[in-house]
Amino acid sequence: AIQAFGIGTLTAPVNKMIDSGIPVIDMDTLIAPLDSINVHSFIAPDNEFMGASVTQSLVDAINGEGTMIMTQGALGHTGAQGRARGFESVVKKYPKIEVLDTQPADWDVTKVARIWETLLTKYPKISAAYFHNDDMALAAFNVMKAHNRIGILIGGCDAMPPALAAVSDGRMHATVRNPSCRIHGGAMVAGVAAVVAGEKTGPSGIPKNIIADGPVVTKANAPGMAWMETHFLI
Repeated sequence: AIQAFGIGTLTAPVNKMIDSGIPVIDMDTLIAPLDSINVHSFIAPDNEFMGASVTQSLVDAINGEGTMIMTQGALGHTGAQGRARGFESVVKKYPKIEVLDTQPADWDVTKVARIWETLLTKYPKISAAYFHNDDMALAAFNVMKAHNRIGILIGGCDAMPPALAAVSDGRMHATVRNPSCRIHGGAMVAGVAAVVAGEKTGPSGIPKNIIADGPVVTKANAPGMAWMETHFLI
């Protein structure tokens, strides 16, 4: 089971593994387009859904008008690409929403802090902001708090415990569950099934591409989501 940092970064060594008969399960980020590499299966979240659903929650909260910012992850990361497409698919429906900035921060919380220092100085009015993961969202919140700009609605992605706490106490408006337990746990199960039971890719075996699901998390369901995470149910 392998998770690449970005598409194309591990293609050559993974192809060597595949050619030697090792079943490779790709997790979360495409190693290469599925029609160009013979991985056993690719298990990932629906990144476009995650980006769209949190963005829609933010848009609804600002009544479909105002200014928004998207702080992206790494541009070469297929998950970040999907989240960006999800964001864009929503905001393009609302002519009264102006997107001020969409630059990447590469999942780096230090870079996020620098970017948001500049954004808060440049833009006196920001209605809402969507971040490609919760760590970046929380890092930006700290900058907003230091500048007394905590009225900006924040949305993230992953729904790890710190973000669930932030949604519950109002620091974040929403996040969405990235079902990493299902992705990584499923990859291990798929690997065992391939090696021990000889399960193949295809109609009678494991699908080439598996989408793991996760719900949007708001203040209304954050406590329940935290309980399910603690008990390894999602």
